[in-house]
Amino acid sequence: MEDRNSRLTRIGQVVSAGKMDKTIVVSIVSRVNHPIYKKVVKKTKKFKVHDEKNECGVGDTVMIMETRPLSKDKYYRLVKIIEKAK
Repeated sequence: MEDRNSRLTRIGQVVSAGKMDKTIVVSIVSRVNHPIYKKVVKKTKKFKVHDEKNECGVGDTVMIMETRPLSKDKYYRLVKIIEKAK
C-alpha cells in the first residue's frame, strides 16, 4: 500500500482566492531548456487547490499535495502556507 508521504508536493503562489468557496488557484513556475534554442524558458502551470478553511489570500506562497479528485479539475489540497503576502 502506498504511503501518504509519497504523494507529489509542489510549492507555488496563489493567483486567485475568494472567487470560489474553499478553492484557490495556485501558479507553479518551472524553468526548462527550450528543445531547439537551448535557452532557459519559464513554464507556468495553474492548479485548482482545495483550501478547507478559506485562509489563503492572493500572493501567498503555499505548499500543495496531490489527492483524490475532489471535483472535475481539483485534485490538489493545501498542506501549509509557507509565507503570507505582505
